[in-house]
Amino acid sequence: MHEPPTTLLLAPMEGLLDFVLRDVLTRVGGVDRCVSEFIRITGTLLPERVFLRTMPELRNGSRTLAGVPVRAQLLGSDPASMAENAARLAAMGAEGIDLNFGCPAKVVNRHGGGAALLREPERIEAVVAAVRRAVPAHLPVSAKMRLGYDDPSPALDCAQAMQSGGACELVVHARTKADGYRPPAYWELIAPIRAAVRIPVVANGEIWTVQDAQRCREASGSHALMLGRGAVADPGLARAIRAADAGQPDAPAVAWHDVVPHLARFWELVCDGLSPNQRAGRLKQWLNLLRRRFPEAEQAFQEVRTISGQREITAWVARTVAAVR
Repeated sequence: MHEPPTTLLLAPMEGLLDFVLRDVLTRVGGVDRCVSEFIRITGTLLPERVFLRTMPELRNGSRTLAGVPVRAQLLGSDPASMAENAARLAAMGAEGIDLNFGCPAKVVNRHGGGAALLREPERIEAVVAAVRRAVPAHLPVSAKMRLGYDDPSPALDCAQAMQSGGACELVVHARTKADGYRPPAYWELIAPIRAAVRIPVVANGEIWTVQDAQRCREASGSHALMLGRGAVADPGLARAIRAADAGQPDAPAVAWHDVVPHLARFWELVCDGLSPNQRAGRLKQWLNLLRRRFPEAEQAFQEVRTISGQREITAWVARTVAAVR
């Protein structure tokens, strides 16, 4: 029996996978849809500039420059405020609204947001329902959750609450809040969630390679996957998964000389869009992850590690690009 095509989403990752990397990674290809980093809602209606700062793709029809849709993610626990801000995003042309019930950050959980709500399924349903009512019927409202806060026992109740509230899709990060980002991801625990709801369920967590993607699909039963750090470490991961699905497991992977021009584009966007004190750190952060996949990234990281000046890094980028031509 022919397997259905895989849907591949690019995860939101605060402080890592922002509009800069969304632009770069969707240029490489293979991604069907992105989700923005969370926009925190704390009781006020945010001005448009706040949404645009996190998700400048709103100026481009809610798409990256490569044409890949980006869904805006909101994080908060007050149904009225979440609904009001979702309505503003809808008026700004958002492709859809995603709701964050998975963030493990202490500062977020302490104020009742993110994964903290996994202890209160009824509040989850109230938030989802309020947002669903506040935006046009054609606009997708999706949600992202973890397996639970301390343990996975509430997972089915939470998933059903999101469905009851009107979510049209659910991403499950296959770890609890207490697990953080420590391996492994418990992909097999996604299967009972899929069986408990009627909406599509996307599997997420610890997908670094094509083999991980295949094992995740087998364990979870889901043919929709969300890629996070794995796609940052290997910008060609989505393409490689698609090639394997098409019966081409030996298709050429994205090589270092393919990545370097994207590294130059990344640095250009960082210099244009981020404050000076963030720029060098962001390049080093990406090179640090690229070391998992590319031996050449190790040398690049060591060369850049002690440089902080924009002019010096720009010169290093130019030399690196020239070396692979």
